[in-house]
Amino acid sequence: AFIFGMIYNSSTIISLALFVPLSFISSTEVAVNAFISSFSSRRNPIIIPCHPNPNPTLRPFSLTSLAMTSTATTAELRTQLLDLLAENPGAHQTPEIRSAFASKLEEYSKADGVDGSDVLFSIGSAVFGLENVLPPAAKKAKITNGNAPTKKDELPILDFDYMKQFMKEVFLTYGVTPERAEICSDVLIEADKRGIDSHGLGRLKPIYCDRMDDGILFADRPIDVVSESDTTALIDGNLGLGLYIGPHCMQLAIDKAKKHGVGFVACRNSTHYGIAGYYATMATSQGCVGLTGTNARPSIAPTFGVEPMMGTNPLTWGIPTSDDFPFVIDCATSVNQRGKIEKYAREGVDTPRGAVIDDQGVERTDTEGILRDMVLGKCALTPLGGAGDKMGGYKGYGWAATVELLSTAFQSGPWGEDICGLDRATGKPKPMPLGHFFLAIDVEKLCPLDTFQKNAGEFLQALRDSRKAPTGPGRIWTAGEPENDARVERMGQGGMKVPVPLQKNMLALRDTRPGLKEKYEKFPFEE
Repeated sequence: AFIFGMIYNSSTIISLALFVPLSFISSTEVAVNAFISSFSSRRNPIIIPCHPNPNPTLRPFSLTSLAMTSTATTAELRTQLLDLLAENPGAHQTPEIRSAFASKLEEYSKADGVDGSDVLFSIGSAVFGLENVLPPAAKKAKITNGNAPTKKDELPILDFDYMKQFMKEVFLTYGVTPERAEICSDVLIEADKRGIDSHGLGRLKPIYCDRMDDGILFADRPIDVVSESDTTALIDGNLGLGLYIGPHCMQLAIDKAKKHGVGFVACRNSTHYGIAGYYATMATSQGCVGLTGTNARPSIAPTFGVEPMMGTNPLTWGIPTSDDFPFVIDCATSVNQRGKIEKYAREGVDTPRGAVIDDQGVERTDTEGILRDMVLGKCALTPLGGAGDKMGGYKGYGWAATVELLSTAFQSGPWGEDICGLDRATGKPKPMPLGHFFLAIDVEKLCPLDTFQKNAGEFLQALRDSRKAPTGPGRIWTAGEPENDARVERMGQGGMKVPVPLQKNMLALRDTRPGLKEKYEKFPFEE
């Protein structure tokens, strides 16, 4: 017997447990095809009844075509794939078998007479995560089916200064002071410069403007000092914009470090503060090692759990080096994060398998459904390492919990459902009082800055020069380098590309916020 694990139909995940002893097949492929076409709306496991086969010499059947594959080589490849599944029911959980299946499916996709609708390709995509292994004709049809998003090369390029000014003008219409509006727009445009599109312009309307419209964060609240020492401080942001609260706190930590060697600032009652890497590079640009983290609305399920309990909780370090860019590791403690899934939605693509688990324990890829169910608490992100412990998911779980503790324990701050942003009873938005923490270490208090940078740079260069994988891209990156590459490329092209959904957001803001229509009568992409 063999098991076909997961079959996708549109955005619905179908669990299919298919137990078919190969010597007991008697139905025709027409009946099987009719059965497959009938289960598009099912979600429960389906058991196919089996009947004795009067002719036990029949070959394993195809689920997609009445005709057998056209050549012996093609048929043999298909049989080998079926045998691989039959002999290894948990094939997708074993790296060696996964690799063998992927290699064999790639070979099969290039064979003569292969049908792109063969269920083996669905299994490859849904179970093994092989997203684009298809016969050439099927790949072409997939690209030209009319549902593909606009090609990036066709998108307009807008100057960074222009985009930053637009975002600043938007903040000003909400009553943010000019100084703070400048800081807020700088945090957002820096994300776009670094190629972190999930946290730049894409966040302006849905995360900041819409929440100010809903009255769950506020444009211009005071920043209060709750307690302070020479090296530490506890700050209250009073539910103001995290985009100006965060820079204030990081600079305070840096100032303390410059005086006393180390500065640590905890913050409560803040809101989404943008890319954590912005604060790490605030430190590196001033000769410090920087660390920051923040909690967020519950998204990550603990290992062996399905309930979202922790935020995506980045733990972000910045370290000065002799390179043209600092070492900055800025990433969530989940496999993926909500902003990236929102980006997938804008691009009209599926979420990669393994990033999301629902309350039934199913790994989901339907992006729009994921975003909906995350709001309802029915989906959770998996920690770094994925669900369970086979790939070390408990490690990501532990780091996410560390960030949550440092964002709530000093602050006596809320977590979990208390910062989900939604009143489950009424469905109305509610405030999300977040906690942050910021650490700065002045390098000069321990050794000369240029010595530190030289030591760091030599080590990082050795990593980049180390032996490359023969199957890889031929290059090794260090943290912060991909963002620097994106900056160089985008500065060279004269700005950032603005996808159609973000163009619509800009139009909506211009047409609804006071005074913007007069300043921006026509955007460059309207020409």
